[in-house]
Amino acid sequence: HYILAGYPWFKCRARDMFVSLPGLTLAVDEVDEFEDVMQTAEKAIRNYIDDEPIECKIYEMDDPDILLWAVWALQQYAKETSREQCRMKYGSLLEAIMEFIRQRKHDNLFLHENGLLYANGSDKAITWMNSTVNGHPVVPRTGYIVEINALWYNALRFVADLVREGGNVVLADSLDGQAAITGASFVEVFRNEYGYLLDYVDGNMMDWSVRPNMIFTVAFDYSPLDRMQKKQVLDIVTKELLTPKGLRTLSPKSGGYNPNYVGSQLQRDYAYHQGTAWPWLMGFYMEAYLRIYKMSGISFVERQLIGFEAEMTSHCIGSLPELFDGNPPFKGRGAVSFAMNVAEILRILKLLSKYNL
Repeated sequence: HYILAGYPWFKCRARDMFVSLPGLTLAVDEVDEFEDVMQTAEKAIRNYIDDEPIECKIYEMDDPDILLWAVWALQQYAKETSREQCRMKYGSLLEAIMEFIRQRKHDNLFLHENGLLYANGSDKAITWMNSTVNGHPVVPRTGYIVEINALWYNALRFVADLVREGGNVVLADSLDGQAAITGASFVEVFRNEYGYLLDYVDGNMMDWSVRPNMIFTVAFDYSPLDRMQKKQVLDIVTKELLTPKGLRTLSPKSGGYNPNYVGSQLQRDYAYHQGTAWPWLMGFYMEAYLRIYKMSGISFVERQLIGFEAEMTSHCIGSLPELFDGNPPFKGRGAVSFAMNVAEILRILKLLSKYNL
């Protein structure tokens, strides 16, 4: 069982599959479907970890954030079913993933002494911001990448809690110890004096452009930021990146802003992550918003969702396209249906229903 990243031309890409799996299955009460897809995905993960050829048609398994997104997807499963069920079914897989990363066995994910994960993205696009021109990434995110390390901290804390409940206190303490080091370094490395997070840091090279990848640090269950720091990040994202159709990939105030996904393939590749708006990012934004404002944030989040109503009757009926222009009238572009966008809106609707009980 696979999840295609989009329609009509996408294959099953590992990152898209793990990001969209909870929304497309758990959010619509299809736990069995989650388990079916995860059964296929687990084969691919184990093949990859054991350095064997990947037998399933899941692509891009070697990107450095993939295993961490898999942990995030299983975390959503634990919340929707129970932590005990997640541990019984996927505990050994989660332990294997964490061991693989901590033993520095990944070809492009290096655990440094400061507890942060380093990845080389200067020659090849390695994150979801993956557009390439003439063989080079348009956005060469390299070094300590903000969402990879937010995912890492979240994974450490989640798996620690899970295995502790299962009686493995030694591993839990070890993971928590690692998380403490990682969390302290995260704040020191990524947080700047303006209250937002740098997109990536590589030695003396820091990317100061305001991008949406910092929102994950506010949305995840476990975050190295305190409440005030989270709110500062949320406020800047709200002010500079929020549109009715998703979060912009780059702030209009940052250099290189290019909000319209139009023109030749080359022009579109340059615009792909330089100001276009993506609905799936809005899912994490709304989760972050509810995390900060709780019940008082519900009406705001509901109003944000209205922006997608009209899309359901154009392009691919009942679905959401790949991306939108970052400036009005925020026109839909790219593939007519995109799994991560559909999934995250469904996941937020489910989250809202829990608040509205």
